Amino acid sequence: MSLATWNLENYSLENRMTPDGYRKQYPKPEVQKTALRKTLLGLGADILLVQEMGDARFASELQRDLRRDGADYPHVRVMGDGPRNLAVFSKKAFETRPHPVVEFSLNGKTERLRRGLLEVFFPDEGLTVFVVHLKSRWTVDAADPRAARFRLGEAIAARDLVLKKFPEPADARFLIAGDFNDWGDRLAPLFVQQLGLYEVFSHAPRSHGGELPRLRDSVRRLSNALRGLPNSGISVMERNNQLGMDGSSRLLLPPPRTFPAVFPWFRLDRIYQRGFAVRSARVLRGREWARLSDHSPLLAELELP
Repeated sequence: MSLATWNLENYSLENRMTPDGYRKQYPKPEVQKTALRKTLLGLGADILLVQEMGDARFASELQRDLRRDGADYPHVRVMGDGPRNLAVFSKKAFETRPHPVVEFSLNGKTERLRRGLLEVFFPDEGLTVFVVHLKSRWTVDAADPRAARFRLGEAIAARDLVLKKFPEPADARFLIAGDFNDWGDRLAPLFVQQLGLYEVFSHAPRSHGGELPRLRDSVRRLSNALRGLPNSGISVMERNNQLGMDGSSRLLLPPPRTFPAVFPWFRLDRIYQRGFAVRSARVLRGREWARLSDHSPLLAELELP
């Protein structure tokens, strides 16, 4: 079973700069939509976990256009009616258990996960999937620069919801994926240590063209991107893990860099899992991907026991 997570960067109405100038509440340009669909066809994932999807109208549009192009995702759910929602597109049937209101306390006030938590269950695989999109670093609270405390509160609330559902997570089969906006790499202990999850890139016995780029190569790519010069096209980092069902392996590595897509430096997007083997994990990045979204997509091949 293959699963991808991708922040599509405002697949909705948004204020945008277009070839005709600045436009308010303007849809994602058709040329980007077409290229994005071709990319999704190329990924071939059985399950797509999406962040920054528009409301149900935009999800239906993408579903329809993907079917026309040759990729049928008959099972779709989008949670929310704002401009940046969580969504699941799947070739496999699932049950939906949305959590639009997830509350937590911060500085004596009751707050909510800005985008909620979308839970879906795949009965044939016995797999529960949670989709998240935690608070970005933009904040109006001077006492919480880059919204770090708010985002931590969201992550704790998500962890507590999972623990309520799975009091003994070691006996469960589930994953949590999406855009964690974890700018300082500080949230992993909530999921790895306290829930016993494994980040899919965290074990890499061997790589195939997947070594992290050297600093000089990254600087060269950034320089080319800023000057509008071509790099080597689309680059793919892949790790074929050959893991046991317990996720055991020899070498622990951090999550991949996924943001900004034109020059990935921050490790914002994750797939945490428990209960199955990860046969391969890929992050797709390069200049071509950066034209579609400011995030790079992640794709994992999972094997159920």
